[in-house]
Amino acid sequence: MKEDLSFSEIMKRFDSEWVLIGDPETDDGFNIKHGVVLWHSKDRDEVYRKAREIKPVHSAILYTGKIPEGEAVVL
Repeated sequence: MKEDLSFSEIMKRFDSEWVLIGDPETDDGFNIKHGVVLWHSKDRDEVYRKAREIKPVHSAILYTGKIPEGEAVVL
């Protein structure tokens, strides 16, 4: 899969999935505006394995689901 989608299209199409985005275009706050969807999965580890396999030059990984209350995110 290699499809350039806007942020809103990615959020709609890949609900509650991890998405590997190639050549992401971001705004000044580093929020993703659009990018090429290279891989997606409900399994985070699968997306990270795929990123290591294809070694994109510029990429981002996005989770499109809702983070459960009480959970912490470390960047």
